[in-house]
Order: sequence, then C-alpha cells, then structure tokens
Amino acid sequence: MRHGDKINNLGRTAAHRRALLANLTISLIEHKRITTTLAKAKALRRYVEPLITKAKDNSTHSRRIVFSYLQNKEAIKELFGTVAEKVGDRPGGYVRIIRLGFRRGDGAETALIELVDFNETYNPNAGKVRQTKKTRRGGSKKVAAAAVAAEPAAPVVAEEEVVAEAPVMEAAEEVVETVEAAPVVEEVAAEVEETVAAATEEVAAVAEETVAEVAEEAADATPEATEEKKDEEAA
Repeated sequence: MRHGDKINNLGRTAAHRRALLANLTISLIEHKRITTTLAKAKALRRYVEPLITKAKDNSTHSRRIVFSYLQNKEAIKELFGTVAEKVGDRPGGYVRIIRLGFRRGDGAETALIELVDFNETYNPNAGKVRQTKKTRRGGSKKVAAAAVAAEPAAPVVAEEEVVAEAPVMEAAEEVVETVEAAPVVEEVAAEVEETVAAATEEVAAVAEETVAEVAEEAADATPEATEEKKDEEAA
C-alpha cells in the first residue's frame, strides 16, 4: 500500500529516478520543449522549477548547487544565461504541460512539457517589455519634484513670498491674542484676590471664637472655680 505517498516513484529506484529526471531536465533546457509520458512530465515539473528559481541568482553558490543535480556544464551555462534572462520577471510556473493523448505502443498517456517564456504562440506577452509596478514611497516625491520643475517661474516666486510672509502673520496673530487675553487675566486675578480675602476673614473669625472657648474652659478648670462649684453644690 502507498497510503500518504505523494511521490510518483515511476517504477524506478531512487538513483535511477534521479538520473532520469536530471537527463530530462538537461533535454528541456537544451530544446526548451520535450515530449514524454504524462507521469514523467508531472514529476519533471516538480524537479526543474526549483532549479530555474535558483538560476535567477547568478552566483557561484547557486551554480554549484544546480551543478550537483545536473552534472552538465553546457546545461548550466544555458540555464544561467538564456533561460534566466527570459524568466527573470516571472515569479513561478516556468513550465507548461500539454496532454497529447495515448501512445499506440503501450497506451501510455503522453504530454508535451515546455518552458512557458519560449513559446510565442501560447505566450501573448512575448516580445513586450514588462513594466514593474513601483511600490516605494519615494516615488511620489520624484513625481512631485518633476511637477514643480515643469511649472513656470512666476508661481514659484509667489509661493516663496507667501512662505516668507507666513511667520510674520503668525506672530501678529499671537500678539492680538495676547492683547485680547490681557483683560481676562486681570478679571481672573481680581476674583482670586477677593476670594482669598473672604477666606482670610472667615479663618480669623473662627480662630477668635476658638480662642474664646479655650479661655473659658481654662478659667473653669482653675482651683478657685472648682471650690466655688463645690460650695454651691453643698449649699
């Protein structure tokens, strides 16, 4: 049983399968399209697309990695040269599989696998220059600078005059606001002084009453006052 086994072994051992896929990849890179069985074409697509993605980075490290799979210098040269230039703007999906029907000998289903960018019939964008969309925030600044440069000299001078007068106008507005706020400040200060004076008078009155009560209690607490109270109670 092959439950959960998603890899088509193609009826071969691991070493035989790697050699088969490497040879098919070399032929595809050299001829740009080959005809094989549908099962081999599907297995080849999963094998060759990561190698084409590696070819976009034309570095020694990438070349050595791809060479470890293919072991063919001419294929490496073609892959990192012609093929990489064609598929440079494509994010993925480098190959196309077209079914061709069943083979007469053994009845196997055949298919044509080809590099998408090398087929001008099925590729409507062949020969067109692809314009990449700019998403940088700095692009708007360049457009604004170009628009300012295209304007005549007179409006620019007027803008400079307005900018020069702006600080003066702001300073004048601040002075007016200060002058208008001055009477308000004086009224608030007068109200605060009245409130403080009233509070001082109340505190003084409360203090005098408290002192009088304390004095009375102290007078009642003297020995003479105590003897007088005792005589009154005895009488």
